Amino acid sequence: MRETEIERYLVWVVARAGGVTYKFKSPNHRGVADRIVCLPDGTTWFVELKTKGGRLAPLQKLFAQEMERLGQRYACLWTKEQIDGWIAGAEA
Repeated sequence: MRETEIERYLVWVVARAGGVTYKFKSPNHRGVADRIVCLPDGTTWFVELKTKGGRLAPLQKLFAQEMERLGQRYACLWTKEQIDGWIAGAEA
């Protein structure tokens, strides 16, 4: 499965939950997450999407660590099943 298919699925799942996803690109800061997800309960997530077997690049790992240090919500998801599990936990 291609990353674009996983991304489309994330957008659909979040919309079904009443949330919104924003495509995020930061030219001056490489390694930022693919999507910012805003859920109706007021939570915001930075979500990186990968294909099965894909790996985080070193700058993406640094971004994930920085988000953790700042107390932000961050998820890296590889499959539709992981997206389903993530949204179920995020909505709880």
